[in-house]
Amino acid sequence: MQTESISPSLQRSKRFATIALVAAVLTWLVLMAAAKLLPEYVWLLQILMLSAEAGVVGGLADWYAITVLFRNPFGRLPIPKFLRDHTEIIPRNKARIAESMGRFVQENFLSPQIVQRSLDSTDLSLAAGRWLANPQNNVQVTQVIQQTVPKIFEFVGQEQIAGFIQNNSVQWVKNTQINTLASEMLRAVLDNDFHQDVLQRGLDVAHAWMTSHPEETRELTRTLFKEMGVWKLAKGASWIGINVQQRSIDSVIQRVEAMLADPDHPWRLKIEAIGHDWMLQLADNDSEASQRLNETKDALLDSPQVLNFISGAVVILCDAIKADLQKPDSGIAENLRIAIQQVGENIISNASVRELLNNRLSGIAVDLSDQYSEKVIRFISERIHEWDSTEMINKIENEVGGDLHMIRVNGVVVGACIGLVLGVIRAAVEHLI
Repeated sequence: MQTESISPSLQRSKRFATIALVAAVLTWLVLMAAAKLLPEYVWLLQILMLSAEAGVVGGLADWYAITVLFRNPFGRLPIPKFLRDHTEIIPRNKARIAESMGRFVQENFLSPQIVQRSLDSTDLSLAAGRWLANPQNNVQVTQVIQQTVPKIFEFVGQEQIAGFIQNNSVQWVKNTQINTLASEMLRAVLDNDFHQDVLQRGLDVAHAWMTSHPEETRELTRTLFKEMGVWKLAKGASWIGINVQQRSIDSVIQRVEAMLADPDHPWRLKIEAIGHDWMLQLADNDSEASQRLNETKDALLDSPQVLNFISGAVVILCDAIKADLQKPDSGIAENLRIAIQQVGENIISNASVRELLNNRLSGIAVDLSDQYSEKVIRFISERIHEWDSTEMINKIENEVGGDLHMIRVNGVVVGACIGLVLGVIRAAVEHLI
């Protein structure tokens, strides 16, 4: 085990304390000799001698009190048991100290009540938004992403790792009944009317394209008629003045315009009914639709061509992202930086979002403190229990020993002052009597 070196502060305090004690002892000895040599000043020398004696006693008493905290100053000397039992106080009480420290951390830092009270007085989302909106910070985040993502891609791109991930991913997807997931996705879309928004947008785009690109529309219908095998019939009808192709285009445009104008159009309702029907069928694991979907999924996963295509596409995409991120003027990195800054600015400006985020973060933090505070406390206690007594003493003494040993200096000075006062009082009493 590596012994922790003594800190300069502790060394300096020990040196001052030793110098003070030695100075008090030497002063005491000199004063005793002077009292023999200068009997006419014995009354004054006795006052000073009492001050020096008190300083020596104070310094030694404080030295003993500090030393017994960490070790036994008597060594192997035969001393009474009641004295020996009150030495090495910290090593002897290591278990109690560990438990107390763990309990202190839990009660003052990790209890759900403390965490809740701390978070209630702090707007975490506002602080996070300001941090993200700061250009220096979002640049740092982007740089971390630029440095980390290519390394991740290099790691997962290794043959063994890539094969491991692919095999486990394929097996996981095979074991997953995706009909339930598809049903829930449809439910979310239908419950929030996302399908109407998508349909409206799609109809707008289709109507705009058909009306602004007549030639392309005619070419598309011509190809469609040919594929359906009715092109010759439509062309023949044009000889008698019936333009089937244009009538079909006009009919489609009219249908689209009717659906755009009427939110309750029968075709819209039919599409919604079909969606609800699919949602209900996919929610049933035994339905024909669910079985077909899962069978199709398994068939695709069992196809080497499909897997190779997916793997190749992923590799190409990852290589492209990695190559771009490694450029000094990476477009992806700049877009990420802008997005991060915008997220921060949006959080700052949106009080309702901040309130939701704060409530959610507070709930998560309180739940974590409730679930893991005991484990944290147990870890702290076990770690202190595992400390070697010498290691623990060195750590504590390095941290607070400097102040403790300065108490020895104070003991010499205060003791000397008290001794001086007592000497003056004794001299005054003797003179009066």
